[in-house]
Amino acid sequence: MRRRACSTTVLCPCGTGRPEDTCCAPVLAGRPAATAEALMRSRYTAFVRGDRAYLLASWHPSTRPRRLRLEPGSVWAGLEIVARSGGTMFETEGTVEFRAHRTDGVLAERSRFVREDGRWFYVDGDVG
Repeated sequence: MRRRACSTTVLCPCGTGRPEDTCCAPVLAGRPAATAEALMRSRYTAFVRGDRAYLLASWHPSTRPRRLRLEPGSVWAGLEIVARSGGTMFETEGTVEFRAHRTDGVLAERSRFVREDGRWFYVDGDVG
C-alpha cells in the first residue's frame, strides 16, 4: 500500500484565499510587490507576524519612523480592502483604503503609496 504525503496549506492572513507561500511570503522575503495593494497586503501580514524589520523596510524613508512599536497582544482577525486608486505596476502612486480587523476593534485607513526604482513603499495614511 502506498501512502500519500500529508500536505498542509496555510492560507495567507492577508485575505486573498491563496497559500501564504505563493502570496505574501515572497514579498516578505524581498521580492518587490507588484502593486500598492500587494504591498498593503504584505504589510498586514507583517503586522500579523510581528515583523518590524519588514514594516520599516517597506516604509518610505521620508516618513519612516526610527523605531516601530507594535501593540503587544494585538490579535489581527482579517483584512478588508474597501477601495483602491492607482497603484498598478505601471503607475508610481496609489492609495488603498482598508479595514484591518482585530479582536479589540477595527483599524480603518486610507494609505498612500509610491513606487521608486521598481519598489512600492508605504508613505502615510489617514486613519478614520
